Amino acid sequence: HFVHNLIHEEDEMEDKPRHRLQNVGEQGHMALLGHSLAAYISVLDKEQLRKLTTRILSDTTLWLCRLFRYENGSAYLHEDNRDGLVKVCRLIINARYEEYASEGYSVFRSKQPVIYQSASCRPGLGQHLCSQLGLPLSSLCTVPCNTIFGSQHQMDVALLDKLIKEDLEAEKLPLLLIANAGTPGAGHTDKLGRMKDLCDQYNMWFHVEGVNLATLALSDVTSAVMAATRSDSVTLTPGQWLGLPAVTAVTLYRYEDPALSLAAGLTSSQPVEKLRALPLWLSLQYLGHNGIVQKIKDATSLSQQLLQKLKSLASIKILVGYSVNWQLIKNVICLYPLKISCLQLGEQLVQLVPTSGVEVVEFEDEGTYIRFSPLLTAAALGTQQQDIEHMVKRLMELVPVMSSTVSLRQDFREETHRHAASLRYVEKLSWPGLGAVRYQPQEAEGLHESRRKQELEKLNAELLKKLQDLDSDIMFSSGPEFETEDDCIFIGMVTEDVDVSELVETIATLGKEIEESGRLLENMTEVVRKGIMEAELQLQRANEEKLMEEGMLRQLPLVGSVLNWFSPVQSSIKGTTFNLAAGSLDSTEVIYSTKAQASRLSLQDTPTSSSKRLQGMIIHCCCAPL
Repeated sequence: HFVHNLIHEEDEMEDKPRHRLQNVGEQGHMALLGHSLAAYISVLDKEQLRKLTTRILSDTTLWLCRLFRYENGSAYLHEDNRDGLVKVCRLIINARYEEYASEGYSVFRSKQPVIYQSASCRPGLGQHLCSQLGLPLSSLCTVPCNTIFGSQHQMDVALLDKLIKEDLEAEKLPLLLIANAGTPGAGHTDKLGRMKDLCDQYNMWFHVEGVNLATLALSDVTSAVMAATRSDSVTLTPGQWLGLPAVTAVTLYRYEDPALSLAAGLTSSQPVEKLRALPLWLSLQYLGHNGIVQKIKDATSLSQQLLQKLKSLASIKILVGYSVNWQLIKNVICLYPLKISCLQLGEQLVQLVPTSGVEVVEFEDEGTYIRFSPLLTAAALGTQQQDIEHMVKRLMELVPVMSSTVSLRQDFREETHRHAASLRYVEKLSWPGLGAVRYQPQEAEGLHESRRKQELEKLNAELLKKLQDLDSDIMFSSGPEFETEDDCIFIGMVTEDVDVSELVETIATLGKEIEESGRLLENMTEVVRKGIMEAELQLQRANEEKLMEEGMLRQLPLVGSVLNWFSPVQSSIKGTTFNLAAGSLDSTEVIYSTKAQASRLSLQDTPTSSSKRLQGMIIHCCCAPL
C-alpha cells in the first residue's frame, strides 16, 4: 500500500489521470516470476547453482540462435540495450590491438580506431560508445544516407567505401560498422549484403540492430533482412517484440576465443550473472516456438491491415518500412497527413486510440510523421485488429476536419485583425484548433496593469461562458492544461462550411455586450450610491421638519406616547421611492393613494440602450418619518 501511494501520490495531488500500465498477460507474469525465482535460486549450493545457471544460459542461447537463424552464436544478456555493443567493441579492440591489455589507450596513438554508423541510427549511440570506451569523438564517423538513389534512410554504401579508404590512407584503423535492420525512425533496412562485403574486404566487424530482425523468426523472410544472419553480431530486443516486461536485451555474436570474450565482459564466470537469462528462459518455454512466431506474425499483419486501409485515403502520404515492394511485409508505417500538422493529429490519435501504439517522430529533412510500429508496441499494449479499424475511422474523421481548420486559420487571423478595436489575435502554434483570441477593449488600455489584467480575465471568462452556451458544434475553451495565459479564448477545430467572418463577428458582438453590461452596472452602482446619499439627506430634512412640526415634547419616548394618545398629530411628511432606472427620488403619495406603481419614465430617459430591461425596477426607500 505504501509503494502504491508512492506511485500515485503525485497524480492524485495534481488530479491527473492514472498512467496506462503495460498489458501484462500470462507470458508477462511468467517473465516477472522469473525475477523472483532468480533471487531464490541464487541462495542454492554453489555447485548446484553453477550447473543450473549454465543449463539456463545455454538453453536460452540455443533457442534464440535457432529462432532467429543465427547459427553457432553466443549470447550476452544485458539490461541496457546499448551495453551489448559496448562489450562487442571492447572485444574487437582487444582482438585488433594485441598490446591493449598491457598498454591500454596508448596503443591508439599509432592507429586511431574508427567506428562507422548511419545518420539514421539511434540518437546518441555513437557518443555513448565513445564515452564508455574512452575514445575521442573523432573516432566516430557518421555516414550520410542516400539522397538521390534508394531510400533516404539507408546508409550510402558508396560513400562508406570512400570514407573507409580515406581513413586507411590517414593510417587509421576501421574497427566497426553499425548497420540497421529497421532504422529507429522510419524502419528502413540498410543494404546489409553489400555492407557485409565491405566489412570482409577491410577486415571490419559488422554489427546489425533494429526492429526488423524480429522477422527472422518467420518462414517468409526478405533477402534484405536475411543478410543480417551473416553479421558478426546482432542485438535483439525480444521483450519488446513479445510483450515481456523486465526482460533483458540479447546480443548474439560469433567469436571463437573465450579468453577475449571474458576480457571484454561478454561472458562471466559468476553464476549469478547467468541468472539474467531466467525470465527469458521461462517466457520462451511458456510461449513455445509457435507462440513466438504467431506474436511476431500478428504484429506484422497489423501493419499490412493498416496499410491496405490507408491506400484509399488521398490525404495520407505513406512512408513504408524497408522496401518499396508492396507485397513484402511492412513492419513500420509512417503517415504524413497532407496540409496539417502531424504533431496535432498524432496527439489526437494517442488520446482517442491509446491501444494503437502510434507515436509522433521527427525527421530532420522530412518533417514530422506519425509512426505505427506494432512490433515494438502491439504485444505490450495488446493491440488488436479492431484497434486498427478504430484508428482508421478516427483518421477519416480527424484529417478532413483538421485540414479544413488549417486552411481557415489565415482567414480567422485576418478577420480578427479587422476587429482590432476589440479583438486581439493570439499566436499559439501548438494549438490544433482554429486559433486563439482575446477580447480587449480600448478603455482597458489606460488602467493600471494589475487592474487591467484583472478586468480582461473577468471579461474573457464571461465571454467564454457565453460562447460555450451557444448552440454550436465549435468547441470553445480556455486552452490546454499547460497554457499559462488565463485571458485567452481558444477555438477548436472546425469544418469547411464554417463562416469565419460570422464567427469572429459573433465573438466581437458578445464581447461588446458583456463590456456594455459591465459599464451599465458601474453606472448603476454610481446612480444608486448618489440616490442613497440623496435619500439620507431627505431623511435628515424630514426629521428636522418633524421636530419643528410636532415639538420637542412629542419626541420624548414616554411623554410623546401619552400626548399622541390624547391628541394625535397628522404628519405632513411624505415617504419617497427611488427609481433605479431613472436614478431619481419620487414621492410615495401616488403609490399609496392609488395602490399602483408609478411608471412615468419613458425609454428615452434611461441612461443606455439596454435600460429597457430595467424598466419598472424601483427601490422603496424608507424615508417616511418614524
